[in-house]
Amino acid sequence: QVQLVESGGGLVQPGGSLRLSCAASGATFSINVMGWHRQAPGKERELVASITTERGTTNYADSVKGRFTISRDSTRNTYYLQMNSLKPEDTAVYFCNARAYDGVNYWGKGTLVTVSS
Repeated sequence: QVQLVESGGGLVQPGGSLRLSCAASGATFSINVMGWHRQAPGKERELVASITTERGTTNYADSVKGRFTISRDSTRNTYYLQMNSLKPEDTAVYFCNARAYDGVNYWGKGTLVTVSS
């Protein structure tokens, strides 16, 4: 089992920045890919960014490329999503996800990001 706890959400003005954190615990050795997903009101959950645990290969949704950066601190089993140049359409609940080598997905409870003036 893997436990995930997100933090760092909040209210920010358009053009501002936020950094989300995801602390992983438990069977972290079983994680293949870490990712951030988001779900806006009335919309489906979508992948924002992901990073592989072995090589650190990253992947981003087109809508956030050049603005968001996913990174990791392997020594602390913590993953980050740096969000810059935020737009109102980035408003959503952001979820941390861990996909294990056996295909099992683990989810955090989510953290709300609101971009508004």
